Amino acid sequence: MSGATRAEYCVIACAEAWRDAGEILASPMGPVPSVGARLARHTFSPDLLLTDGEATLVGLDGTVEGWLPYRQHLALVTSGRRHVMMGASQIDRFGNQNISCIGDWARPRRQLLGVRGAPVNTLNNPTSYWIPRHSRRVFVERVDMVCGVGYDRAARHPATARFHHIPRVVSDLGVLDFATADHSMRLASLHPGVTVEEVRRATGFELTVPDDVPYTRAPTAEELRLIREVIDPQGIREREVPDRAGEGHDRAAERGGR
Repeated sequence: MSGATRAEYCVIACAEAWRDAGEILASPMGPVPSVGARLARHTFSPDLLLTDGEATLVGLDGTVEGWLPYRQHLALVTSGRRHVMMGASQIDRFGNQNISCIGDWARPRRQLLGVRGAPVNTLNNPTSYWIPRHSRRVFVERVDMVCGVGYDRAARHPATARFHHIPRVVSDLGVLDFATADHSMRLASLHPGVTVEEVRRATGFELTVPDDVPYTRAPTAEELRLIREVIDPQGIREREVPDRAGEGHDRAAERGGR
């Protein structure tokens, strides 16, 4: 197998969100998270439940395993048996997410999806995020409207937010989490070819950056085979995250693989 692409590192980073998750519903939104969820089920999380995005549970080959009516889907959500990986039009340092509008909500400059199920997702289930284009337009000091609840807001209402948890934010530059004293965003790993300064420049607030930031885990040979030959042979992942990893492997070698 040849070296992994940037998209394949992103797949691995997304898959790790469901490591050893047990029998819960994985709800990935976007091509890369979807490949990641299926990879997790193929390997280290065999009990994951996968959906077709509509009303059925499906197996690894797409065959129908069960019916998932809307009422049952809501039961899984409200009982905390789902881990969704959502997108974000904006996200701030504490994980508050916006997918509703840009600008003043009363007269927005851009109308987006709407709040949708983000509040219930974030208050009842682990909720991670996938950002295919890491930029200051997305990683902002303050979101224009709170849809997904972040750690600072959850802390104001501990009784109703006792199940609130944001495991990770995966972008095309690296992995971020909230493993800090005040639950503000931290740089957890860099994808090969990315520098700390590149992430800082693309982030609209001050990130917590450890002294030594590791690289995102590389896919194994078997994981690459599954991604390329079984899960996504059409290479849809590469359209979402164009490969820039080639120069990254050279940089990694020069820096001793850090």
